[in-house]
Amino acid sequence: LYVDTLIGPDTVNTMPEATLEAFDDHGTVARTVDADFAAAQDVVDRVSAVGVDLDDVARVLEDEGVAAFSKSFDELITTLEAKAAEL
Repeated sequence: LYVDTLIGPDTVNTMPEATLEAFDDHGTVARTVDADFAAAQDVVDRVSAVGVDLDDVARVLEDEGVAAFSKSFDELITTLEAKAAEL
């Protein structure tokens, strides 16, 4: 699972429920995010060498992630307000 490699101190990850259940079934809880820094740096170097702007990629992912969370939050609030109105 991709989440196996994202575990570390001071990190937060969100995932679909099915992914969480799969991790619970056969994932391993261990500090992995910084386990092989040299290999991670090699990937960053190779990606940058072919012209990928990682700062831009991070910015786009953050913007899209915030938009998705905002949408989900708005939907949650709408649902809660509707349920509260029924009471």
